[in-house]
Amino acid sequence: QVQLIESGGGLVQAGGSLRLSCAASGRTFSSYTMGWFRQAPGKEREFVAVISWSGGITDYADSVKGRFTISRDNAKGTVYLLMNSLKPEDTAVYYCAADDYTAVVTTNDYEYDYWGQGTQVTVSS
Repeated sequence: QVQLIESGGGLVQAGGSLRLSCAASGRTFSSYTMGWFRQAPGKEREFVAVISWSGGITDYADSVKGRFTISRDNAKGTVYLLMNSLKPEDTAVYYCAADDYTAVVTTNDYEYDYWGQGTQVTVSS
């Protein structure tokens, strides 16, 4: 089992920045592919970013590419999402997730095994 706890959400003006953190406990963090997803009110959950167990592979949704950066510190058991140039349409609950099948880096939420409780990000215009 892996427990994931997100933090770092909040209210920010458009154009601002936030850094989300996701701390993992339980089984070996470094063996998991880690992803960030978000869900806005009235919308389905969507992929944001993913990072491989080693950090050597990353991928982003087109809507955040060039603005968001995913990273991880395996020694600290933490994955980060740095969000720059935030837009009102980035407003959502952000979730981190862990996938214990590391042969493929996936953007499909149904393939992730563990989820955090989410952290709210609100971007005002």
